[in-house]
Amino acid sequence: MGWGSSGTGGVADRLGDVAAQLAGIADALADAALDRLREASESLPPGGEPDRELLAEERRITRARRAVEKAVALLAPDVRAGADDTA
Repeated sequence: MGWGSSGTGGVADRLGDVAAQLAGIADALADAALDRLREASESLPPGGEPDRELLAEERRITRARRAVEKAVALLAPDVRAGADDTA
């Protein structure tokens, strides 16, 4: 897909589309992080420690989600605001 020279409106629209796709990816990453926390919680033995690998993976996924959300905010700040209205 080319960015062409159809004016700034076309580029802005396409960037908005990319931002919307990234917002969906951020949501998927949030779900994955919650799944990891749930898995760590469910596998917790009575009086035991949570699985450190699962917690580390959740932190890594959360960092990736935050990075994607920063990209959304840079490309089209209004995309994220609209997504938050549905939560």
